[in-house]
Amino acid sequence: MTPQPPALLVAGHGTRDEAGAEAFRDFVRELGRRNPQLPVAGGFIELSPPPLGDAVAELVERGVRRFAAVPLMLVSAGHAKGDIPAALSREKERHPGISYTYGRPLGPHPALLSVLERRLDEALGSAATPEERAEVTVLLVGRGSTDPDANAEVHKAARLLWEGRGYAGVETAFVSLAAPDVPSGLDRCARLGARRIVVLPYFLFTGILPERVRRQTEEWAAAHPETEVRSADVIGPEPELLDLVMERYEEAVKGDVRMNCDSCVYRIALPGFADKVGLPQQPHFHPDDDGHHHGSGHGHHPHGGHSHSHAH
Repeated sequence: MTPQPPALLVAGHGTRDEAGAEAFRDFVRELGRRNPQLPVAGGFIELSPPPLGDAVAELVERGVRRFAAVPLMLVSAGHAKGDIPAALSREKERHPGISYTYGRPLGPHPALLSVLERRLDEALGSAATPEERAEVTVLLVGRGSTDPDANAEVHKAARLLWEGRGYAGVETAFVSLAAPDVPSGLDRCARLGARRIVVLPYFLFTGILPERVRRQTEEWAAAHPETEVRSADVIGPEPELLDLVMERYEEAVKGDVRMNCDSCVYRIALPGFADKVGLPQQPHFHPDDDGHHHGSGHGHHPHGGHSHSHAH
């Protein structure tokens, strides 16, 4: 008898935008439809139901004892580094006998870069010629984090998107918690001589923050009529994203999780962040998690000191 493969647990960030939360839930359901042999469940760390603990409980009720958890996140920030591993440790205490492996975030994978390129072509109205691309400056806008390592990953994605594709340039901005913000990023593009700008949200699904990016872009464009500015769509539930989640799942199952901790604030004393090194790991309590009544849990929650299962 062939042993049952470990289940797949998808961990999402969470959003106050119901359409964005439902896009995540639809994505998890599609993963299940595409992999009927595999128990699949998904939950959020904050803001949206179901909480991650409910997703684990669902798997346990289906007889699952082993699973691989994949963070459905583009960069490795506090949630991926600390909150999710801490939450999984808590679930292991709640459900004695379960075991899990932890995958890595999605990162600037070549498949996702291809989707971003497609979104740019859509924003421009068609597949741009090399001459047209040479006139286009892209502003890649990330979520933004208090973790400099996570912000640096967005810059890496911008560079990889620029390489070999012929755009005039790919600049970077953030919609929250980090500089430059969207208007400042657009200002920089204009100062560099851009006449055509496409603002590209580096987000998986729609939500409050991507909509804020679009609104701020429209406001800047209205104040700068001399510059052509267009907004591209988020990545969305594309086949490439579904395939990449399964790739991260297979890595986790095989124990081939190649995380980069060389510039992680929880291991390395970076300028201005030395106080974060070795912080104790604390679970992030989801507001909808009935197992613990700790209010919203959105306040001060130190992220983990990397005592969790990153493979080094």
